[in-house]
Amino acid sequence: MRSLLFVPGDSSRKMEKAAACGADALILDLEDSVAPSRKAEARQIVRDFLIGAKRLYPAPKLIVRVNALDTGLTSDDIAAVVEGRPDAVLLPKAGSGADIQDLGTRLAVEEASAGLTEGSVLIHALMTETAGGMLAAGSFAAKSDRLAALSWGAEDLAAEIGASSNKDDNGRYTDVFRLARSLTLLASAHAGVEAIDTVFTDFRDMEALDSECRAAVRDGFSGKMAIHPAQVPVINSAFTPPPADVERAVRILALFAAAGPDAGVLSLDGKMIDKPHLRQAERVARRAGLDPAALPDPDSFKSS
Repeated sequence: MRSLLFVPGDSSRKMEKAAACGADALILDLEDSVAPSRKAEARQIVRDFLIGAKRLYPAPKLIVRVNALDTGLTSDDIAAVVEGRPDAVLLPKAGSGADIQDLGTRLAVEEASAGLTEGSVLIHALMTETAGGMLAAGSFAAKSDRLAALSWGAEDLAAEIGASSNKDDNGRYTDVFRLARSLTLLASAHAGVEAIDTVFTDFRDMEALDSECRAAVRDGFSGKMAIHPAQVPVINSAFTPPPADVERAVRILALFAAAGPDAGVLSLDGKMIDKPHLRQAERVARRAGLDPAALPDPDSFKSS
């Protein structure tokens, strides 16, 4: 998933419109974008949308952001939407791996009630919205097979620590927020899940968005969240690897496949490649929508 677009969960019209904008995933939001007085109504709107949604490619994946565990609303959110078979649930303000286990248990109960196979609904987590979540970054690994992605957020963290802003006068994240970003990358790698970059709030500044996306790709993020449909094409473009990179990745994968499971150091274009290059090639292939285990001819990716 390159682009994950937030959509208010209390508007079926906005969800239907967002489904056609080209985002790889929609985050149907029951948390911040829904007023307390409309939470119950939003649950039913999201449930109905999930039940009626088309699920065939290229339809977007459907993720539901539930309310945080400490609100007392999470179980009601899950009970309402699991029947609609969301692809994943996004947990905000995740404090530790124990929260992932807690959410997994609640999902299992509702999956059983809905007649779904246990583990059908995956978990994404926002792990840096609280100081505790940052300090417990390493605990998210190996807590649940459902965990598929970790992301970070700067707005709630700023409120928690009392920061007046999360960026300096030059528009760069200040130290604690750069730390949150780095911890998300490290925790994702440690847990073996995807790292999703946070939203870019100025939805009119596409040049700055593109720059932030390119930096996220460079550093290892696999996708980015969006708050406006106009951001989706920019994000998709940045996170789609160019043909030359895909061609090289396919060639590396083909070399290692031909060399067998005991392959160590190989040579490509007169340069040494080893297992780290193989892992990076697998990442590029997946970003390009390819199965690293069943790849086409490398020549088909050569640019003209």
